[in-house]
This record gives sequence, C-alpha cells and structure tokens, in this order.
Amino acid sequence: MTSIFDYVLFHFQRLYHLPSPLELGYGPDSPGRVQIRATTSTFFERQQPKPVQTVWKDWQGAQIPLFFDEATDAPWFTQNGQGQVEVQYDLIASAFYLLSGWQEFYGQERDQFGRFPYRASQQARHRFITKPLVNYYLQILREAVELAYGQEVQPRLWQGKPFATCLTHDVDYCQSAWKVAGIPALKKGNLSLFLQLALQKAKGKDAWFNLPQVAQELQRLPAEATFFFLPESAPFEGHPNADYEVTSPPLQQQIKELTAAGHEIGLHGSHGTGSNRRQLQTELGKLPTPVKGNRFHYLRFDPQKSPALLEELGLAYDSSLGFPEHFGFRNSYCHPFRLFHFKERRMTSVWELPLNLMDITLHHPNYLQLTPAEVMPVLTPMLEEIMRFHGVFTLLWHNENFSPYGLEGGLQMFRDITAFVQSKGTAFLSMHAAVAGTEKN
Repeated sequence: MTSIFDYVLFHFQRLYHLPSPLELGYGPDSPGRVQIRATTSTFFERQQPKPVQTVWKDWQGAQIPLFFDEATDAPWFTQNGQGQVEVQYDLIASAFYLLSGWQEFYGQERDQFGRFPYRASQQARHRFITKPLVNYYLQILREAVELAYGQEVQPRLWQGKPFATCLTHDVDYCQSAWKVAGIPALKKGNLSLFLQLALQKAKGKDAWFNLPQVAQELQRLPAEATFFFLPESAPFEGHPNADYEVTSPPLQQQIKELTAAGHEIGLHGSHGTGSNRRQLQTELGKLPTPVKGNRFHYLRFDPQKSPALLEELGLAYDSSLGFPEHFGFRNSYCHPFRLFHFKERRMTSVWELPLNLMDITLHHPNYLQLTPAEVMPVLTPMLEEIMRFHGVFTLLWHNENFSPYGLEGGLQMFRDITAFVQSKGTAFLSMHAAVAGTEKN
C-alpha cells in the first residue's frame, strides 16, 4: 500500500500550504500526528475494475461515496488526549482508486474508438461526474491536519487568483467548411450559402481557416491559450485525421503567429497514436516549435499504453482525460495530476490536465444535445466545484466553432463561458503554465 499512499500524498501536498514536517500515518504500523485508518480489503491485490460495495457518508451537506469502508456511524475523524487525530475512513484508498484511473486500466469495456466509455464508469453509475470527489477526500484530510496541528491550512492559488482556466483549441479542420457545412446546405436548398463557402475556398481561404479570429477572441479577454495541431492527414482505419498539412507554409505561418502572440503549441496525436509510440514521435517531429504536451485526437487515450508512451517521449503533460459523452471530472479531480504506471506500480513524470468540457459534448447527436440557453445553467454547478477547490477548468473549443458554420451559437457560448469564469476572478493560463505552477507547489 506504500505506492498508493505516496501517490495520494504527493497530490495532497500540492493543494495546500501544509505544516512541515507533516506527520501522516497510514495504517497501524505508521503512526503520526494524523493517523489514517487503512482498509483491510484485498481489492488492490487483484485485477477487478469495480469495488464490491459503496458506502455513502455526509460531509458538510454533500453525500460522499467511500469504496473500501464498512457502513458505520463513526465520525470522519476523532482526536485523543495526546492531540493525535485518527481518520476513521480510508480516504487514501478511495482517492487512489479514482485518481489513478484503476477502473479504466482493469475495465474491459471500450467503445468503437477503443475508449473507456462513460457508461462503464463509477461516475456514471453513481452520478458523481460533476463532483471532484478526490478533492473532497483531501479536504477532509486537510481538516484533520488543521485539528492535529492547531493551525489553519491555506490552499495554494494560481498567480494570486482563486482558480485557473486553460483555454484549449484542437485544430482538426481548417480547409473543409465548404464541404462539411456547404454541401448539407446545398442539399437543404440553400444554394447561396454553398456558393458563399465555395467561393471563399476558391479564393484560398476556407471559412474554417480562422485561427486569427480565434486569436482575436483570446486577445479580447486577454488570455494565453494552447493550440493542439494534428500532424497527420491520412485517414486511420476509415476515421479522418486533419484536413490540412501541418508542414505547409500557410499552417507554419499560423503557428509562428500564434507563438509570437504568446500562445502555446501542443501536439494533437492522431488516431491510433495512443498506443503507437513510433507514429506519435514522427508527428511530434513535424511541429516547428518545441512541444511540451499532447491531446489525443477523439480523446483516444489508451489506459494501458498511453502513460508509458508519453513518458518515453519526454512529454511534460497530456490533456486527453475527459469523457466525450459528458462534461465533468473523469478522474474525479479538478487539479493537474500525475499519470500512474500500473505495470510498474509507480507515478510517472507525465502530468494530466483533465479535460472538463468539450464543445462537441454539448451538441453531438450521441451526447447531450443541449440548446444554447441550457448550457450555462447546466455547467454552473461544475464550475462552482472547481472554484470551491481552487482548481483548474480546462475547456476545449474547436476553431470551427468560432465560425457561423460550426456549432450553432458556438461563438456566443464560448463568450458566455469565458465571461462567467472571468467574472469570478480566474487566471487564464496556458497548459504548460498550469503544469509549471503545480510543479512549484
């Protein structure tokens, strides 16, 4: 259980300004000023994806599930005459189970793209996708530390701001608005729209070749963002990749201009690269600027292969772990965290910046199908959770959805979301800046 405790403790130490030295004990043979009771379950010695039972307990008005404890009326923690605080529930085991992605590594269910599906998750089963439960567990542990040490423990902030927002833009398409949006318009009898888009394309500037417009929106905030470029244009097993060549002069120029404006360039690993180190390395070499991070196309993260692959390539971070079917917290955590290497039972050097919301999730026929008026009321509780725990909100908004020919009302929704977090005092950070801020903690 040592690797489990070390993994959770590492992240706990990056959330708060904790007493030093910090004396935490986990299990009966590890005494400390805070003693955390360890489960007697042998779950982590086996390879099953789901715990046998779930116990729910109230914490400050919220119902919190515990996966490795028996039902009991005992308080969360008690204090003895010597000032030692004993945490009565195994917060460490439950936090590790969710944060490490145990259910994905050992779960067998996959969708048509090889992804772990939302429907198979504990988040879907127990409906806590919009609650960052690991943050709740660590907040309970924080209060135990405060009681044991007799002092208030302050959260770590983001350049003095209460929470951070990472705006990210996957550049999948910038040459095919005339076809993707134009041909359906023609079939519906809208000849003028088709001709307008076709004429733009004929003049050498497709309606989705709009990265300067995206940059203008970011400047208005102002915010530095991260753009993930897709270096592969050939289809993979019938699935499309980019509709452009990243090595072409127009794209190279766009990348240089975005970099000059202070934005970060990331790798958008193509279909299949989540388990193909050689292909991902080839694609990395096509980008004209040093790259720190990756997000896989279609969020095709392979729980069994991707963590080691990303570490081998020396990438600092990934941002693929979000469910396309639903916004929220795939690993039940609203901060950057390190990926776990299950085969070697250790933490990797690669940070994960979990993806909380993707534009496609809001309108895709297989996903939520929300109207523009429904978006902010539905998203606000999730955003309030991130603010409560001083976390990071990661938003993916594709460049085509800044145009009138992508997601209906897409530009206004982006403005509404960013205006909301801006009104709450967020720090807008590139992904690498968010990682750097976490590493310093």
